[in-house]
Amino acid sequence: MNTYSIYNISYSIAGFILLGFPCLRENQILFFSLLLIIYILTLLGNGAIICAVVWDKKLQIPMYILLANFSFLEIWYVTTTVPNMLVNFLSETKVISFSGCFLQFYFFFSLGITECFFLAIMAFDRYLAICQPLHYPTIMTSHICTRLIISCWALGFLWYLVPIIIISQMSFCDPKIIDHFLCDFRPLLALTCTRVPMMELTCSILCSLDLLLPFGFIVVTYGLVLRAVFRVPSTAGRRKAFSTCGSHLAVVSLFYGSVAVMYVKPTTEHDSGTQKIVTLFYSVVTPFLNPMIYSLRNREMKDAMRKVLGKRELES
Repeated sequence: MNTYSIYNISYSIAGFILLGFPCLRENQILFFSLLLIIYILTLLGNGAIICAVVWDKKLQIPMYILLANFSFLEIWYVTTTVPNMLVNFLSETKVISFSGCFLQFYFFFSLGITECFFLAIMAFDRYLAICQPLHYPTIMTSHICTRLIISCWALGFLWYLVPIIIISQMSFCDPKIIDHFLCDFRPLLALTCTRVPMMELTCSILCSLDLLLPFGFIVVTYGLVLRAVFRVPSTAGRRKAFSTCGSHLAVVSLFYGSVAVMYVKPTTEHDSGTQKIVTLFYSVVTPFLNPMIYSLRNREMKDAMRKVLGKRELES
């Protein structure tokens, strides 16, 4: 369907049109196939980490319990966007309902915010393990770990709730076309009949705070970790400490690097193509890479996943 037809449809629907990645039909089929493979592999990779932690008692310690929760989060994070993207690649109209758009908006932002907090407490866990090894078992108890996990989920799902409710009550003018593959606050605010600069500022501040506060905490935490590591006399001890933190640092760099480009810089500096590519990277590519990063650099996780796969083969 051409752009003119989509514009005509946009005037007669109750929801929105997500343009996604406009291209030739053949290319859309190719993108659909590629995205479907990435989605399935993401579910399998993160699901394997969860199964490894649940089935291997050696991994039922705070570090891996946090990792299992993080993988569970990644499964839902990628599921908020990819299934709808797959449908849109095959759809002629690319329509999303009003309620569907705001549900996606809420869950996408809530899960993204939760991910920021999880990355922060995972850094805190590594700090305690390396800098306070003797006190680690008494500080990071299962009770404290559970409370931290619950706090992450609660903060993530409450952080953006009020602005989303307010935006959902606004009036949106035709044509209701969002030049994106998901319902983001900036394209939605651009469609409102009346500009609300205060709401735009509030959303930007909330995004920046959610990014900068956990990231600042992570930077300070790893600064203390590095100071402690360089004081370790043996090379083997330093190597072990770096390997313990390396996976987490790689994930932090991938996620925060792409998200900061999107939400910390002013809106005017991004064209729609850049927005889509950067959002695709941190919402789809990063959850796909995370299981490989954590398993390839962690011997205990690799051994546990081999046991899980061995059990599955024996059962079949």
